[in-house]
Amino acid sequence: MAKLTRKTYAQTGWRTYRRPDEKSGGHGVGWSPIIPYAFSVPQDWEEVPVSIADLGGTEIDLRFGSSKEGKIFVIVAPVLRFSDGLGDNAKIELIGPPDKVINAFGPEVIGENVEGKVISMNVAEHSGRTYYQYELEPPHALITATAAGNRLYLFNVTASGLQWKRHYSDLKRISDSFRVV
Repeated sequence: MAKLTRKTYAQTGWRTYRRPDEKSGGHGVGWSPIIPYAFSVPQDWEEVPVSIADLGGTEIDLRFGSSKEGKIFVIVAPVLRFSDGLGDNAKIELIGPPDKVINAFGPEVIGENVEGKVISMNVAEHSGRTYYQYELEPPHALITATAAGNRLYLFNVTASGLQWKRHYSDLKRISDSFRVV
């Protein structure tokens, strides 16, 4: 299998977004810098400005969108909000098992109870970090959750019914690509 070079990757119409190290957004007094994250996204998706007045408040770190395919947002929340004693190097496994995590944080992500909406849950490991991956219907959402430093990262990809039907494979590729680096 040939190695996918940067040039080849760009030619496929996809790019990798990496949260800039210098990006502000410490989310409160006494917080350490946010550990950067990255994900793959089609070239035509655009970053959307985030305001603290947005639903989700100061914990929404990033928004991306495509009128054709869907939306992305990243919530970066303090782990102390969910459990104490996790320290500065939290692991998602210490916050809880996949079903507990989605039941606790899913409503924050989709704005309603997730009971009966989770159609799949998976656990993946990349570079020693565990990621919980969920698919919900309705609404159509793919959520990837992990913990790093003193934060919980919730990566959410959503789409309307028609967007979901037409672009599911791209939306899944975006969701599966999320990594804390």
